[in-house]
Amino acid sequence: MTHGMRTDTHSPYLDGGHGRRDSLARYALLPLRIFLGITFIYAGLDKLTDSAFLKDSGAGSIGDTMRAVRDSSAIPALVDLALKSPTGFGFAIALGELAVGVGILLGLLARLAALGGALISLSLWLTVSWSADPYYYGNDLVYLMAWLPFILAGAPYLSVDAAWHARRRQRSGGYR
Repeated sequence: MTHGMRTDTHSPYLDGGHGRRDSLARYALLPLRIFLGITFIYAGLDKLTDSAFLKDSGAGSIGDTMRAVRDSSAIPALVDLALKSPTGFGFAIALGELAVGVGILLGLLARLAALGGALISLSLWLTVSWSADPYYYGNDLVYLMAWLPFILAGAPYLSVDAAWHARRRQRSGGYR
């Protein structure tokens, strides 16, 4: 015992995941991963199938949306960059959301997918939802924060990444 804390490895909290609480904690981020994956897949597909969204101008277009938020965004130059090719920017966002959603849902290159999701959310927060007042009305900031655990931890369970890791560990004959 050190300062009243157990330091042996037989503690139910330090048993390497064999206790019920540890077992549940291991999968705690799975609902968030599923939510983010489905949401970003849906967002990407919704944009790709919306004939109004992928236009330079007109009601519901990415071009008109970007022009409407330009003066209230945190970084107007970022909006100006998008306005050089609103349709191209719309396709990039939609395809990015689709790739991020599939990546995080499958746990395929999960840290990279999460970084992509965070960058999409950050760019949308700094442009489209920056003027939300109070700030917590803007959902892009919440999405940005939701990506951070996956950037840090990846998808260590029920994922392609975990299967690859287990296969590498098995081939090397031990643990890393």
